[in-house]
Amino acid sequence: MTRVELPEVTLDVEVSGEGPTVLLVHGFPDSHHLWRRQVPALTAAGYTCVAPTLRGFGASDRPEGGPEAYHPAKHVGDLLELLDRLGVAGPVHLVGHDWGSGIVQGLAQVAPERVTSLSILSVGHLAAIRDAGWEQKQLSWYMILFQLAGLAEEWLARDDFANLRDMLGEHPDAEEIIEPLRAPGALTAALNIYRAGLPAEAQFDPALPLPPLRGPVMGVWSTGDRFLTEQSMTGTAKHVDGTWRYERVENAGHWLPLDRPERVNELLLDFLAENPAG
Repeated sequence: MTRVELPEVTLDVEVSGEGPTVLLVHGFPDSHHLWRRQVPALTAAGYTCVAPTLRGFGASDRPEGGPEAYHPAKHVGDLLELLDRLGVAGPVHLVGHDWGSGIVQGLAQVAPERVTSLSILSVGHLAAIRDAGWEQKQLSWYMILFQLAGLAEEWLARDDFANLRDMLGEHPDAEEIIEPLRAPGALTAALNIYRAGLPAEAQFDPALPLPPLRGPVMGVWSTGDRFLTEQSMTGTAKHVDGTWRYERVENAGHWLPLDRPERVNELLLDFLAENPAG
């Protein structure tokens, strides 16, 4: 573990291994600990793992400035700065889960020269999520609630975070995730990524232009995901310019890196081997 000071924030980052770099990006409301079952397998296979905790989460800084300080573009900028600060000049393998998937997709779109491959877990291309129909909109109900500053915080934290615990459901790290959210401003910081990155118009306006992803891309969805339909991932195929691979993981909930680590590791190692750094 190391603290890496960037121009705007200082991030908690785990760096380990030697070889081609794999950047592992978590989502809401996790930290770099999400990848603890993947890092040993990847480093043993000859990869360097860089697993940051994003701004606003865990022990990383929570900058002031309202939701815009947590826009996905800010996270993309942090990741590019982090790679530069660590001396990673060449292209890297990107792996993201949940919001981390959206962030690595953004990085791949703005800096394709920095990307060897893109693995997106649970969350597909935003256009595919919007196209997934009413079933997906029903599952995404909480995203509208999260826009309501103050109300969302009160609802999630009520009765010792009972509603957040219910949302986390099968998450094996629920208690460890909730503890840092008790700090003043921590829950708001975590929610601000939704407020900046997924306002209602982004979720529902079909006219909003969304660029495609450059392959190779692997999408991974789990059958027990309570927040995302399979169509929201498989529909990503038509938004990929290049090679696309889809994998369906059985008997896993939304947090599949922890629920089915061996299967996720197998898929990642196979995909990375198929797409070595040039």
